[in-house]
Amino acid sequence: MKRIIIVCEGQTEQSFCNDVLQSHFNKLDIFIENPTTKKIHGGIVNWAALKRQIERHLLQDSNVIVTTLIDYYGVHQHHEYPLWVRANKLVDKNERMTLIENAMLSDVDSELRRRFIPYIQLHEFEGLLFFDIEVFNQNFNQNEFSNYAYIEKTISENPNPELINNHPSTAASKRLQECIKGYDKPIYGFALAECIGLTIIRAKCPRFNDWITKLESI
Repeated sequence: MKRIIIVCEGQTEQSFCNDVLQSHFNKLDIFIENPTTKKIHGGIVNWAALKRQIERHLLQDSNVIVTTLIDYYGVHQHHEYPLWVRANKLVDKNERMTLIENAMLSDVDSELRRRFIPYIQLHEFEGLLFFDIEVFNQNFNQNEFSNYAYIEKTISENPNPELINNHPSTAASKRLQECIKGYDKPIYGFALAECIGLTIIRAKCPRFNDWITKLESI
């Protein structure tokens, strides 16, 4: 059985890998491991620390594929990701991610990089959850919503949920916190993702779909 290590930003991404991705990749005879970044409870770490973790995983098993599942929303200049400053001058967000991911790949040891597939989620994992208002209706009672209209507006204005912006007040996770009372990222995020299903998420989120396609082809 082939093996992929997905270095996750946190518990929400871990749950998604365990409960949504694993069952899909099992059918392809691919096993997934999903450690968080080497920081208490996960979280964004600087590139130097993440690079060390990636290379350590690659060195421990000469057959394993390593990838990442971290949010662009949480990465800033002080995290010192390669070509970060140049990338952020690009208007097209997809081009930004491609430039940074390619720079991450080039910065990993040349003997190891053929087994590394860098991926940064644009803008954050929670954006994938804004698919259809019915998904929210199926998971929450009306009295659990604090701003139902805002969820409807977000979905109608963002046919590609990956493009929901990364402003501190309007990022996908911030919208969920504003719209759903007591929103808990690991629990609610997993529940919504499982309800939507991988096939539907892939159909609406092209960068995410491209990443999954690369992993399927290892």
